[in-house]
Amino acid sequence: MEIWTEIKILVPAEYTEMTGDIANMCVPYGIYIEDYRDLEQAAEEIAHIDLIDEELLKKDRTRSIIHIYISPEDNPAEAIAFLRERLTAENIPFEIDTADSDRAEWENNWKQYFKPVKVGEKLLIRPVWEQIDDPEGRVVLDLEPGVAFGSGTHETTRLCLSVLEKYITPGCTMLDVGCGSGILSAASLLLGAKHVTGVDIDPLAVKTAAENIERNGFGEDRYTLIHGNLTDKVSGVFDVIAANIVADAIIALSGGVKKFMRPDTVYIVSGIIDKREQDVVNALTSLGFTITERYEQNGWICFVVKCEM
Repeated sequence: MEIWTEIKILVPAEYTEMTGDIANMCVPYGIYIEDYRDLEQAAEEIAHIDLIDEELLKKDRTRSIIHIYISPEDNPAEAIAFLRERLTAENIPFEIDTADSDRAEWENNWKQYFKPVKVGEKLLIRPVWEQIDDPEGRVVLDLEPGVAFGSGTHETTRLCLSVLEKYITPGCTMLDVGCGSGILSAASLLLGAKHVTGVDIDPLAVKTAAENIERNGFGEDRYTLIHGNLTDKVSGVFDVIAANIVADAIIALSGGVKKFMRPDTVYIVSGIIDKREQDVVNALTSLGFTITERYEQNGWICFVVKCEM
């Protein structure tokens, strides 16, 4: 029998919705939120009762608990790494607790489910513990995600990789915002980029990204990795910019991203859950960007964006 991991995120109640949006990126099957701020009103309007159990009335109204249930094949360690990174980036005070079997066990058991996967028309992602007899002409990306986000199994990462195939050209430069495991950076180098720059708020992700890039045969002359929040420590201009993060981070980032763009720079944004699509569209268009392409997979959105300079 599979033992699932329960992840509980405790946040101040005012951050409930934003935390829920971030949590939704980790799982395709929904989340459960304990939020008791409107307990009496909800009881009357939804359940049509005015008598509420005393234990419920004693619940903490100042904090919410977001519950996520992760199957072993979905890599609980990666989910926790993503949650810590994005909640920290959004300045949300939080606590994370897990409840299941042995932590060391679930940090490794998911690997039996992570098999080589074809992405787009050109790439094949190979977990380092798996063998490939015939890559069928695809470019093989060797990956050890560790406890950083970006194994290539999530829809947002696959969308980004598929779009990168179209726009990474020999000799181009690429900026990877929220680089996580380094999967987008490594893929871009394999597809012909001359140099990639990756940035992540999590120092462990930066370390993992460097290991994965070098695992695929590229030295420090081909990449720069920065420990920082969004683009606050980035300089230069790039041919391709990719941000596979969340809607709120994309909105916050995009106001300053123009300084890293040339007139023909392609800006790829992913990690947008469908219910936040219009928020991102409104923000991008108000900043003078034009959405030239839209891709969707299982409720997740990826945009290709350009800007007249």
